[in-house]
Amino acid sequence: MTRMPSDPHPLRVDADGVPLRLLAVHAHPDDESSKGAATVARYVAEGVQVLVVTCTGGERGDILNPALDTPENWADIATLRASEMARAREILGVQQEWLGYVDSGLPQGDPLPPLPEGCFALAEVDEAAGRLAGIIRRFRPHVLTTYDENGGYPHPDHVQNHVISMRAVELAADSGAAGVHGAPWGVLKVYYHMTFHRSRALALDAVMHEHGLESPYRERLRGWPEDPTQAARLTTFVPCGDYFAVRDDALRAHATQVDPGGFWFAVPLTLQQKAWPTEDYQLVKSRVATTVPEDDLFAGLDTHQGSVDAWFYSI
Repeated sequence: MTRMPSDPHPLRVDADGVPLRLLAVHAHPDDESSKGAATVARYVAEGVQVLVVTCTGGERGDILNPALDTPENWADIATLRASEMARAREILGVQQEWLGYVDSGLPQGDPLPPLPEGCFALAEVDEAAGRLAGIIRRFRPHVLTTYDENGGYPHPDHVQNHVISMRAVELAADSGAAGVHGAPWGVLKVYYHMTFHRSRALALDAVMHEHGLESPYRERLRGWPEDPTQAARLTTFVPCGDYFAVRDDALRAHATQVDPGGFWFAVPLTLQQKAWPTEDYQLVKSRVATTVPEDDLFAGLDTHQGSVDAWFYSI
């Protein structure tokens, strides 16, 4: 598919005059809208080509919107999640591909039940990473975002997302990697999403109380001890408050997955923009020299302003 920008503004391009490229790897449809979506929307507006890879279809996700919790929707959940993803993709202005795995679900109980046969979390790592490495070689991203070793939270698909993302980066750059099609490509920078951290929650909680509003973070913070180790992992703070509304619209597009009157939307946008106007990351791999803290995922790359003629992207 070929895309042209709606406005002929200068684009961010690399040293060869080609638009910058960002690959965001996510476990389920809706993850791309709850993690890094404002960053993505900002970069799309700046002419960066963004590809979202969704590892599973989200078939075992819950329906979290009470208005849509019906037997009919449960029976058609896979189709619903695909259509929701299509709408979110349009709102964010990104390309998107499915990696082709089935949601593992979130096992609960004591002891935990076994994971379902054939699910993403049980996929052979090099096979799944090989699929992703092929996409990396074709798309040739300068930057890749994924989850940390704990998956951001310990959902088995999120942990597997981390494992195969990091392995795929290795395979994509390895000229001897078996079964991975395309010319080798070394991703220049790899980041973990780190937006959900205590300092941000404290800032949002404080601004709510300053304005006499009930904070959705107060209870969480009572049981959330300070963690200097986590704070030290924060390296990159991308200013994107102007795109929080786009993020929220994309998240609402996943209508079965979010309660429009719930936690995600409890803090007014103006207060979010005032208290914490960035989305935050940990830089974990870099082939370019950079200095932290950063305010740009492309910091350290040789980038320029290009013309609209540079925008030509086929996938």
